[in-house]
Amino acid sequence: MNKIYWTHFIHNEWQLYMAATANGLCYVGSPSKPYEEMEAWLTKHFPKYELVENDEALTVYTNEIKEYLDGKRRDFHMPVDLKGTPFQLSIWDALMKIPYGEKTSYSKVADMINNPSAIRAVGAAIGANPVLIKIPCHRIVAKNGALTGYRGGLEMKEKLLTLENGEM
Repeated sequence: MNKIYWTHFIHNEWQLYMAATANGLCYVGSPSKPYEEMEAWLTKHFPKYELVENDEALTVYTNEIKEYLDGKRRDFHMPVDLKGTPFQLSIWDALMKIPYGEKTSYSKVADMINNPSAIRAVGAAIGANPVLIKIPCHRIVAKNGALTGYRGGLEMKEKLLTLENGEM
């Protein structure tokens, strides 16, 4: 049976669950959410995998996330193992092209994938992002600049944007 390794990442005020397959990071959870949230998501999207706690197996991922949260990393080099529809995958790929410290709108993401009328679908795909931080959906704001929904919560979104703008 294939394995998904997971860890409970704790760094400064950050606490979240992370998981990876042999192919890459597949899940970064919301802060302070329970193990069961990660377990339910992984069981649904990786049904034939066994979940195994293994902090060491995730060191390459946790190190990059720590460096990012400490303001010492702007780009990630870690591989990802994403499960989603072709549309979701195209959105997540577009999100990874948004530069560190920049914000953009849902409509601009729709334009990035050459589907300007798909704003609501773009929002749904962004909301389904399984790898918070690495796939920077926190950089997406409303057209008027307001912070809008974020799976990690608006407090996390605001912290990440503040970090990227050098205000911490």
